[in-house]
Amino acid sequence: MTSRTRPRAAAARAHLVVALVAGLVCAAHPGPGAARRPAVGVGFAVPMAAGRAEPVDRFGWPLLPRPRVTKAFQPESRPYGPGHRGADLAGVAGQQVLAAGDGVVVYAAPLASRGVVSVDHPGGLRTTYEPVVAMVRPGQRVSRGQVLGTLQVGHPGCPGPACLHWGLRREHIYLDPLLLVRGGHVRLLPYREEGG
Repeated sequence: MTSRTRPRAAAARAHLVVALVAGLVCAAHPGPGAARRPAVGVGFAVPMAAGRAEPVDRFGWPLLPRPRVTKAFQPESRPYGPGHRGADLAGVAGQQVLAAGDGVVVYAAPLASRGVVSVDHPGGLRTTYEPVVAMVRPGQRVSRGQVLGTLQVGHPGCPGPACLHWGLRREHIYLDPLLLVRGGHVRLLPYREEGG
């Protein structure tokens, strides 16, 4: 492989990961009328650097009661391409925003004029919540259901009084946060080059 084709191979691998995530999102989100299990915690496996999968349990909704999804996750078609890197959930201004799972706060401050809270969870996952007036500080340990802050108005494209943008990623790969609360077992397989 030449130095010129290496970036193309890396891009192809990134596109494959996005396509795999997109396929898993479709499989994990049955259409209207399909039976769904209660969202009381889920076994969820996400990719690790070496191609293994790390199980993570006991996640819940960041807003209660269970919110309406106003805009679903949409993986990018290419790096930095169009897409929606999270799920928007309907809420009301001042509503408590809860930690989806146990973890450590890594960011809690305004970013580009919107309040953002990010929490690192075991297994290398990070959830992000915005726009939020933070009630926690970086380095603070939080438990599932613990109040992170209160929901602000002003999320672009929100069709109601206020919306929470809830994100999930592992390193630089964005995943659908609804997989954490909608049941099922998800496993991403390692990418293997042809002939390897």
